[in-house]
Amino acid sequence: MAKRWSWVAVGVLLVGVWAACSDKDSTARTEPTAKPTATTTTKPTAKTTTTKPWYDDYDPAHFAPDVRRYAKQAGINPQLLMAILYNESYKPHDPKFERQWAEVDSDPAFGIANMHKPAFDETKRGRDFAKRKWEELPDNPALAIQAAAWHLHDLAKRLPSKRADLYTKDELLALGYNAGGGNMRIFARGRKAGSQAQSYVDRLHDNWAKSAEALKS
Repeated sequence: MAKRWSWVAVGVLLVGVWAACSDKDSTARTEPTAKPTATTTTKPTAKTTTTKPWYDDYDPAHFAPDVRRYAKQAGINPQLLMAILYNESYKPHDPKFERQWAEVDSDPAFGIANMHKPAFDETKRGRDFAKRKWEELPDNPALAIQAAAWHLHDLAKRLPSKRADLYTKDELLALGYNAGGGNMRIFARGRKAGSQAQSYVDRLHDNWAKSAEALKS
């Protein structure tokens, strides 16, 4: 009995399918074909890009706003400060690398301006960054630029009022940054810099036009 009713059910189902197909064919013959509906394609989501640390693609031009800001505060030529940053970009400024290097260097320099601890400690006195530490420089480019700007300001104060024409003021300040304030005063009186100090001035000249361009960014 169950088997019989199963076949009856199958027959009813086939009749229903046949009727549906007949209606579909009839509709296709009598009604115009509808235009296909346009579908919108969703654009794939862009891949998330990982921001690299600043020291992986270091260029002093990236810090032009800080150079302009702190050079203005310290009353020095921003092009000079930027050129010094280019002069000091010869080595990697990865903070980890700098700290590892300090373990083998008897007189290490930290930060993008390569400042030695005595110079930093002397420069920060009485300034709004007086409580900052030299050990922070590798991780803080803005602090390094601020300290370098005020160090150049202090060097300018030490220049003799009467100077020989051998070097310009900016050249003398660069020499002071590289060779120390005492040597700077000697050069200001007409003594020619030695080969190492002169090389620093030569690199300053090489980076001078680049520094002016970088400050426009």
